[in-house]
Amino acid sequence: MTGIDERAVFAGDRSVRAKAVIVFLAIMLAGVMLFSLTSGASNASALSVLRELWAGAGDDALSARDRIIIYDIRLPRVILGALIGAALAVSGAVMQGLFRNPLADPGLVGVSAGAGLGAIVVIVLGGTMLQPLTALLGIYLLPLAAFGGGLATTLLLYRVATRRGQTSIATMLLAGIALGAIAGAFSGLLTYIADDRQLRDLTFWGLGSLAGATWMKIASAGPIIALALVAAPFLARSLNALALGEATAGHLGIPVQRMKNVAIVTVAAAVGASVAVSGGIGFVGIVVPHVLRLSIGPDNRYLLPASALLGASLLILADAVSRTIVAPAELPIGIITAAVGGPFFLWILLRKRGIVDL
Repeated sequence: MTGIDERAVFAGDRSVRAKAVIVFLAIMLAGVMLFSLTSGASNASALSVLRELWAGAGDDALSARDRIIIYDIRLPRVILGALIGAALAVSGAVMQGLFRNPLADPGLVGVSAGAGLGAIVVIVLGGTMLQPLTALLGIYLLPLAAFGGGLATTLLLYRVATRRGQTSIATMLLAGIALGAIAGAFSGLLTYIADDRQLRDLTFWGLGSLAGATWMKIASAGPIIALALVAAPFLARSLNALALGEATAGHLGIPVQRMKNVAIVTVAAAVGASVAVSGGIGFVGIVVPHVLRLSIGPDNRYLLPASALLGASLLILADAVSRTIVAPAELPIGIITAAVGGPFFLWILLRKRGIVDL
């Protein structure tokens, strides 16, 4: 027990509304997943897919061709999209609680760039200088390298932006830009020495995509993302207390430094594993928590699970749009999220300055 009453911390109890929103988001996620499974070049209907998933391979609801499309192509994309969307949204919510500022986001403050650098190192050097590590760790080397890059960037960002328990938003954004530029410089150097095959992979990967989703990628990154998502809700009460300030949170019995360490590792693991398998997908971490705060308030007990559900739905829907809007070609999903998230981020900035109304 921490002795803290979250209802006393946040003006107005929105717990009933928050619970209703979470139920609605869970239902919406199921609907979006079904929509994504049935959209595209296939004759499979929503009912036939449901029958197939319920009855298994013994049912004749789908043809052999449609069964291959659903199980080997679309289902891995849907599952990976749900994991990555939830990871990015929850990471954004945790970072915003940790920095006590709604503008914190893994993509904006350089964490994704650091994770991307770790992944690029493995993509370019995995077959040469890092061959012993590749042989030892196999498919897990890429997400682990991205995790290491994201962790290092997050630790540096927190050290630079936080002074005497207070985080400067200007310092955080500027430090994030600087760290992102440094990571980008090293990434550019590695891209320069990459061969033609690696260049094609890096170009498409840098824009963000779920096109290469496979069960193997889910096996490599899924456990890391799942652990981060399971750990995040245990930070909710501590993040609520931290909203009052580090000194007050400490007086309420919160082990502030340990909580910050756990939060940083959780964000780095979620973002690193996500970037490793999907590339750079921005703005999910800032759009989702901010939208939810307007509806259910800042209580992290409800904000974190709601962010996971809405983030998963948003990324699955963006993926469905990316592979159908220019069919038979495929638009990188990072373009979709940037097209939506960029204007939304600008709106947040204008609203904070009082230029636009809610």
